[in-house]
Amino acid sequence: MSDPVRIALVGATGLIGSEVMKLAVGRQDLRLVAVARRESPLPQGARMEMFVADPEKWGEVFEAVHPTALICALGTTWRKAGRDEEAFRAVDHDLVLATARAAREAGVERLVAVSSTGADAMSENRYLRTKGEVERELGRMRFKRLDILRPGLLKGHRIGDLRPLERIGSALSPLADLAMQGRYRQYRSIRAELVAKAAMALALRRAGGRFVHDNDALLRAAATLPMPVED
Repeated sequence: MSDPVRIALVGATGLIGSEVMKLAVGRQDLRLVAVARRESPLPQGARMEMFVADPEKWGEVFEAVHPTALICALGTTWRKAGRDEEAFRAVDHDLVLATARAAREAGVERLVAVSSTGADAMSENRYLRTKGEVERELGRMRFKRLDILRPGLLKGHRIGDLRPLERIGSALSPLADLAMQGRYRQYRSIRAELVAKAAMALALRRAGGRFVHDNDALLRAAATLPMPVED
């Protein structure tokens, strides 16, 4: 059996990040290392490390653990940011790019970054414009492999984040998904667990290049994640 691939994760306390940690339990083909600003409970049965440090020190953590790939699931919401554009950009733009640069400087070869469907640097929507700007800058960092994930409406259990409109959208998503055909399929809802599976599967791929994955591509990638091998 080949040596496990060392994967770093930032954004472990979020919806997708927490699902990535759950998926890592019992896997022998990878070793997951979470890097965070605060402590977070690990899934039951997890055999992984979590480094807690200020973001300014994350580059030192990357240099110490020397991961092959980084899964970046960082992100906040307009509500959590106090409806302040600078606070929102400080996480979804500045922190994401600073983390990616630190990883690249530490020799990380592969980056899997969670973005959003509709991301466009020219969009009038601040959220989609920010995501598009980040995608553009990540593409300039010359990772050996860059995977941009563009999920639609995320479905899953969020702890401590009420988001009433998102809950309503999730409840109505089965009907809305049926109505979304053609180019609108990318806006369909998707379970966070499937996005996490896709992120993990893509982080394990060796082929170089730059790839953008909409919902359909994420489902295909998720299906390629090998089952865990028992000890």
